[in-house]
Amino acid sequence: MTATTLLKQQTGPRPAGPARGRRSRRRVRLIALLFVFPALLLLGALVVYPVLFSVGRSFFDASGTRFVGAGNYTGMFRDPATLKAIRNTAIWVVVAPALLTGLGLILAVLVEKVRWATAFKLLLFMPMAVSFLAAGIIFRLAYDADPDKGVLNAAVVSVHDAFTSTSAYPTARGREGLLTQDRDGSWRTTASTGGSVTLPMVGVLPGDLPKSASPAYPAAAQKAAPGELRGVVYLDFTPGGGGRQGRVDPKESGLPGMTVQAVRDGRTAGSTTTAADGSFHFAGLSAGSYTVKLPESNFAQPYQGVSWLGPALVTPAIIGAYLWIWTGFSMVLIGAGLSALPRDALEAARMDGANEWQIFRRITVPLLAPVLTVVFVTLVINVMKVFDLVYIIAPGPVQEDATVLATQMWLVSFGGGNNQGLGSALGVLLLLLVIPAMVFNVRRFRNSQR
Repeated sequence: MTATTLLKQQTGPRPAGPARGRRSRRRVRLIALLFVFPALLLLGALVVYPVLFSVGRSFFDASGTRFVGAGNYTGMFRDPATLKAIRNTAIWVVVAPALLTGLGLILAVLVEKVRWATAFKLLLFMPMAVSFLAAGIIFRLAYDADPDKGVLNAAVVSVHDAFTSTSAYPTARGREGLLTQDRDGSWRTTASTGGSVTLPMVGVLPGDLPKSASPAYPAAAQKAAPGELRGVVYLDFTPGGGGRQGRVDPKESGLPGMTVQAVRDGRTAGSTTTAADGSFHFAGLSAGSYTVKLPESNFAQPYQGVSWLGPALVTPAIIGAYLWIWTGFSMVLIGAGLSALPRDALEAARMDGANEWQIFRRITVPLLAPVLTVVFVTLVINVMKVFDLVYIIAPGPVQEDATVLATQMWLVSFGGGNNQGLGSALGVLLLLLVIPAMVFNVRRFRNSQR
């Protein structure tokens, strides 16, 4: 008996090939399952269980004790606040991903032509390192309505004031009993040609007077010539006290730069501006009585800028903050796809006489379509879940005007509504809206791997 025969008798017959392969695969699957089990356990505890619990909770009332069926789902579509949240979420989904994808594409193409491309990419990508909480605080301050605090309104006011002059006396008002105020905010009195008139004003601090202002007393002492109407606009306040109301005292200052009109029969017969001592005069007027008027433009409030966080602009303003954070992300992903494009196709197009715009529109964009799609869908998923920026940037009075589904879900559940049944229904709605985009993105990744 040979050694081979003895070995076969001791070890027994070997299993067939297919059976041995199945055992090996089962063993590999078992080992893989053991390694994956902790992750699956955490996924179930942190994701699957909360989802299932929220679905079940959405069928109960606010107390969680009475089953209401689909009542929460039908009720949320009758709630004006929820409908506004759905509308705002739709605006976010349509506007933000499209703008980010477009900006990322443009910047990725332009950065390739910049000498310091890496530094430029790093600069644009830096906002991604800032938390949404910090970014919300930054933009809450940037959007502040006070030009002394909000940098955007400071810039807008500076540009406005550079082209449009503002009133030097926004707090001024006429001395009651001596001047009459019209509904539009202007002040008036009456006078006749050949005479003089004084227009006493109050409400201006001596420190706010223009540096060119001089005492009004000498001008008030001048007499009008025949056919002339003369007068003086002055601050009816004597520094240090004393003086008489309605009378120009030696220490009282004129108000320079004020517009004065002579009106007769509803028509403006003359218009002039006061001098440094507040004096003015009209010559060449027809004899008779006139209304001497200080138009409302003299008392216009200074331009305060744009109400960025008002009901009309709060959502675009928050989207602007979101763009600041995510533009770098979009640019880097699209830039990675752009660097993988076949350069021979681009060079061949240039040799055929195509200009840069034609190459961009007919070659670069079509070849980047898979990358652009992935970026767009990823941003859609992210936008649907936006919460931090909306909650932090939007002030309390306009919180409802800026609310999206995520913030509305929190407000209804924990922010004062205390209705976790309705909040769970909103969470389920948000999940149903996100799932199609997630499935689409997963399929795109699988197709790209194949």
